[in-house]
Amino acid sequence: MVRGAICGILPAAVALAVARADPDAGIRSPSHTKTSFAKTEQAFFEKSPSSMPASRVIVCWAGPDGRPASPTPAEKLVLDDRTWRRRLSPEAYRVTRGRETERPFCGGGLDQKEAGLYHCVGCDLPLFASDAKFNSGTGWPSFFRPFAEENLVERTDESHGMLRVEILCVRCDAHLGHVFDDGPPPTGRRYCLNSVALVFRLKK
Repeated sequence: MVRGAICGILPAAVALAVARADPDAGIRSPSHTKTSFAKTEQAFFEKSPSSMPASRVIVCWAGPDGRPASPTPAEKLVLDDRTWRRRLSPEAYRVTRGRETERPFCGGGLDQKEAGLYHCVGCDLPLFASDAKFNSGTGWPSFFRPFAEENLVERTDESHGMLRVEILCVRCDAHLGHVFDDGPPPTGRRYCLNSVALVFRLKK
């Protein structure tokens, strides 16, 4: 009941924001009102991320130049286990849905040197760019910064008797790897990724 009430309040709050931002919205064409509403909804969620419905997240897609576009709301990709098994290879499923780790020095993304973007294998969200990749000597693809901070979630991981920071895709909750504070400048961070969690796309 509470959830329904919240869902009912949110559209009203966004509509009120539209009215305040554009007093004439009510007398303009439906298409204009729809566009204004969408733009105001995005601004509303960007300023108030705690108001974002559980089924939506803020992400950054790649723009025409390959750089992060403006943050925008997107639907989370939520699938049942059977669908994930059909969608992913056995190894990709084991790693991204089972929070496992591939063996070092065996992933296809380790020696990838072309310019381009690394996307999530589960939902195609861009996660890392080749210009932030470096050779860490660990046996896993490593980056010193993400494509966009909005596209990742960091979570404490106490598995295997260790204290680490797990990184996940914000859109589909795929386990990607871990991040450590021993990376190179300018960030000092090392995002240690499983190759099987990534899909590389050449720069156009």
